[in-house]
Amino acid sequence: MELNEKVIFLTGGSDGIGRACAIAYAKEGASVVLCARNEAKAKQVAESLQGDHFGIRCDVSVGSEVKAAIEFVIEAFGRIDAIHNNAGNGSLVKPIDQTTEAEWDHVFNTNLKSVYWTTRFGIDALRRSQGCILNTSSMVGVMGQLDHAAYTATKGAMNTLTKSMALDYAADGIRVNAVCPAGTWTPMLRDWVSQQPDPAVMENYLNDIHALGYCPEGDVIADASVFLISQRARFVTGHILHVSGGAELGYRKTN
Repeated sequence: MELNEKVIFLTGGSDGIGRACAIAYAKEGASVVLCARNEAKAKQVAESLQGDHFGIRCDVSVGSEVKAAIEFVIEAFGRIDAIHNNAGNGSLVKPIDQTTEAEWDHVFNTNLKSVYWTTRFGIDALRRSQGCILNTSSMVGVMGQLDHAAYTATKGAMNTLTKSMALDYAADGIRVNAVCPAGTWTPMLRDWVSQQPDPAVMENYLNDIHALGYCPEGDVIADASVFLISQRARFVTGHILHVSGGAELGYRKTN
């Protein structure tokens, strides 16, 4: 029970990595408030967990909705021990010159400005609990990625933002870290693979880019997230934890 009696506010918790994190947090004793644009899915996940959890609607790119969501958590539990900024949009597949201003703004508002909103409205609660912030980044924010200019820009910015926030709030006893996946099987990724000309080739590719030889499920990211939120990571802040199976280490020979 690494997170016993902790209250965690989790964005993008209705699917994929967020859902895996919600399951892991609840298993470790936390109460989780999952927010997502799809309220029905968020509630469905919350109701599937054992314990005191909520699924609520919140568009993390809209400040007023984030403010209301934070206020809901405080009213329901009286505290927040961790904010996990997991919501993200990686579906835009374009180089920068083909990206419209509206598309650029949508990706940035969802992936990056959302961290501004959750911090602005949640920081006082974290000061009272001496809690922590966890950001879900991506290895492409370190390495870059073909035809994903807006997405990689948000994740690169998130990595440096994580470090700056760690410095800004260290005096308050608040830790700020990021978890950095490479490829991870989520419903969105599986759907994308199924739409490729040769899904089997793409699945093999996603396995092969990881030095450990396979593309993982979201539970490996969830396990790392539990650690970063728990007291076991009490002296870890400003860290970008690669949970990547060695994907960033370069080319490897495959059979």
